[in-house]
Formats: sequence, C-alpha cells, structure tokens
Amino acid sequence: MKTLNIGVASAIALALAACAPEADTGETTADEMTVAEETTAGTIVEVAQGDESFSTLVAAVTAAELGETLSGEGPFTVFAPTNDAFAKLPEGTVETLTTEDTETLGAILQYHVVGEAVDATTLTAAIEGAGESGYEIPTVGGGTLTATLVDGAVVLTDATGGTATVTATDVAASNGLVHVIDTVLMPQ
Repeated sequence: MKTLNIGVASAIALALAACAPEADTGETTADEMTVAEETTAGTIVEVAQGDESFSTLVAAVTAAELGETLSGEGPFTVFAPTNDAFAKLPEGTVETLTTEDTETLGAILQYHVVGEAVDATTLTAAIEGAGESGYEIPTVGGGTLTATLVDGAVVLTDATGGTATVTATDVAASNGLVHVIDTVLMPQ
C-alpha cells in the first residue's frame, strides 16, 4: 500500500510540477516540500477514494453516511479492509448492509476506527509492552480490538474472535493514518 500511495503522490507531484510556475530562486526549500506533502494527502476518505482496492469500503462509508465524519478534523486511525476483505463475507452481506441495514453497517465501520493517530511503531511498541494477552485498542464505535504480533505481523482480534492481519501501515492522510487489513472486523 505504501508503494501505491507513493506512486499516487508521485503522479500528483509530477502533474503539479508541470503546471506550477517557476520559483524565483529555482530551488525548493524544505519548508515548501513539507507544505506540498501535507497538501497532497487528502482526508482518510479521499485517500480511500484514490485507491481502487478500497472501492467497497468507500461505498460502505457512503451508504452508512460516515463520509463527513471520516473527512473531519480527526485525528483518526482507520483499519481499512480491502475489497478482497469484504469479498470474504458471506454472499449478499455487503449488498444487504449497504441497502437495508445501514445502522449495522455504521457500527461495523466505526469498529474499524480509532479516535487518535496510531502509527505502526507506536502500535507495535504497545503490543510488545502488553505481553501475551495483547494490546487492547478502543474504537470510536465503543468496542475493543485486541492487537497481537504473530510471526512479526500485527493481527487484530475482534469481539467475535475473528482475526485480521495488517498488510500495510502508515498510509498518511491529512486527518490521520490508514492501516490496511485483510478481513472485515466485527463488533459484538
């Protein structure tokens, strides 16, 4: 995912550079580069919209009317399931949730959101400090995820005992971070 994000950021940077007027000095300062990087990354919703592997997540966020919330100031950390993660759900589940049961869908999506920015280094250190029982992460939906390390990978266990592996970390957004997961997590 970092590669995709870097690729998208590079393409945007090239497009902006081609259209931008030349600077008076011809040099870009470190401060100008930092401002450019900060304005390149959109909100968590915009980052997800920019990556086709999150199209199901974007549709779900829209159906549950959480787009405005996840575009808010934050900071948030979102454990974002890919399209393949949603495809693991029983046939018809996504369609039913997005059309008939948006309240349950909203609860499921909020279970994937943490009300602070937690980068991979901080999360890994918290897991290591918590010991074998794992590190408990409170979600904005009121539930708790348990994070453990399994063969060097962060694994999240949900309220039903299901697990998701974090497959990519620290995808930057203007209002937080995205960590990519391979399975949809379920609240109690």
